[in-house]
Amino acid sequence: MPGARVDLGSRGSRKDRTMSSAVARLFDAMAGSYDVLEPWYEHLYAALAAILRRELAPPPDGRRRRALDAGCGTGFQTALLDALGYASHGLDVSAGLLAVARRRLPAATFALGSVEALPYPDRRFDVAACCGSTLSFVDAPARALRELGRVLRPGGRLLVECEHRWSLDLAWALLSSLTFDSLGYGVSPAAAWRQATRSPRAGVLSDYPGYGRLRLFTLPELEAMLRAAGLTPFRRWGLHSVTNVIPSTILHRDRLGRRLGQLYRRLTLLDAALARWRPLLWMSNSVVILAQKEGGGGPGCDRNRQRDAALAPADRDASGPA
Repeated sequence: MPGARVDLGSRGSRKDRTMSSAVARLFDAMAGSYDVLEPWYEHLYAALAAILRRELAPPPDGRRRRALDAGCGTGFQTALLDALGYASHGLDVSAGLLAVARRRLPAATFALGSVEALPYPDRRFDVAACCGSTLSFVDAPARALRELGRVLRPGGRLLVECEHRWSLDLAWALLSSLTFDSLGYGVSPAAAWRQATRSPRAGVLSDYPGYGRLRLFTLPELEAMLRAAGLTPFRRWGLHSVTNVIPSTILHRDRLGRRLGQLYRRLTLLDAALARWRPLLWMSNSVVILAQKEGGGGPGCDRNRQRDAALAPADRDASGPA
């Protein structure tokens, strides 16, 4: 039912609801300004939109398919999926953000709930997107990915965007902590050192101004969780790698100076062009992975195979769907 509200219900544990409540309060407080995009977000959202339109576009066979935007916020990816012709569903823990999304997309269906306990039946969706660093805010990201795998149909595709463990921004935070917080990261030298050097196996958390504690992921860690959820990763991008030469706290300002703005615009063009170049992927701020659920060809697989076959070897990922 368009605009329907679906509560978490019996699928969510008490711990899920505690986590969801804290995250919900954080994003409810920023619902009114959530869509005011600083330069950093403008580039991230533009890059994600281009990837989503290209990789999740359905085949032109006239069949109506379902798409899920998990952690939908105010409905950015939901709107993109809707424009591609999907019957779009969005889910978020923040009632405030969902209220904005419902006003923006009255024809879409939105649910209040946790990505760790999705209130949908098995094999409900043809494609899903989980962006906006959603996995960085959950207690059990592996369980969230299992849930996303559960609600995808065999062959369905999942597009995931996460905060990256080896981001150059952690070095900027460490430098800031040693220079009286000159860059505004707001972390102590001890905390900055821990988040820059802690082993990924121990789980790396980062404190970021305005967002609190975020979970960071390495590519191998994220890909292992996807495979354990029955999802095969086969394409990867790194965003905000070249642009990381400028501290993100500066790029989160409402306005940049003229010269810095010109430099940043040039860097975003280079960042987009090199998003799949593996040496830069390892230092990106955000990693994006496209995965496919086992047991089917996936939406638009023939079209995508034809397109991939036309790519030069250097443009292709080293690994493809199993």
